[in-house]
Amino acid sequence: MTDLAPHELRILVAVEEEQSFTAAAARLGTTQSAVSHAVRACERKLGAVLFDRGRHGARPTDAGARAVAYARRILRLLAVMGPEVRGAGAAAEEVAGPLRIAAFRSVAAHVLPPVLARLTARYPGLTPRVRIVRELGRGTAGEVADGRADLGLATLDAGGPPPVPGLVSVRLFEETYALAHPQGHPAPRGLPLVDWDENCGSYTRDWWQRQDWIPAATIDVEDDSVAVSLVSQGLGMAIMPRTTLLGAPAGLAVTDLGPRPPSRFVGYVTTPELAGTAAVRALIRELRAAPLPDGLAKA
Repeated sequence: MTDLAPHELRILVAVEEEQSFTAAAARLGTTQSAVSHAVRACERKLGAVLFDRGRHGARPTDAGARAVAYARRILRLLAVMGPEVRGAGAAAEEVAGPLRIAAFRSVAAHVLPPVLARLTARYPGLTPRVRIVRELGRGTAGEVADGRADLGLATLDAGGPPPVPGLVSVRLFEETYALAHPQGHPAPRGLPLVDWDENCGSYTRDWWQRQDWIPAATIDVEDDSVAVSLVSQGLGMAIMPRTTLLGAPAGLAVTDLGPRPPSRFVGYVTTPELAGTAAVRALIRELRAAPLPDGLAKA
């Protein structure tokens, strides 16, 4: 097999993101025929069909999705190769460039900001780019595996493997769940349940199934901050992780769930090849050194 050239990798990524050979060509400043030729060359070299072509554009096959993920990761390594080589043995202040982070909403809102404030104060040339990703399916770990992020802040199963095979994962802290309810309510456990899609992961499912007092949800939302806001307005109660309840709005009370509440681990995931780069190492140092808000404990 002949190796793929960087320009071919860029074409694969552009076609996947644009879902069109024509749009990919416009983005790259080339012709549609050149893009088609390059994709056919990649398919010949890799021995697999990478895109389904049709009236609705170009959609990656399973093989194509995997090829594009590798393409993004290789292109990212090529982008950091020069700075990493030039910075070997250089002063820490020379750490610079973009740093792509994927995080779910609550940790991005309440844990990440002071970390990035310290990081950018120490390395002014570093440019963090934070994407909020719902922690469903492959979640933030999938963003890292697919080459869209250098590091992801993810929920991790206790003692289990990384959320996506092939990644490096390290726990940062453990957070318990608590009962959120309107202030002053005499019997909050009897209220209707407000729930959100990401709430019942494998780390809470067993506990949840043992609780005969939890009703079926009467309101189900896609965002945990919306669930908290609804509860603060008296529309029910919710069972939430502690990071979601930080900075709770007026009208919301938080009550412990008992002596053995459910909990989850939060940590970071990255690829083995990016784990040793200067920017990712600098971020990891700040994450590990950061003081935690109340209700969270170092893992």
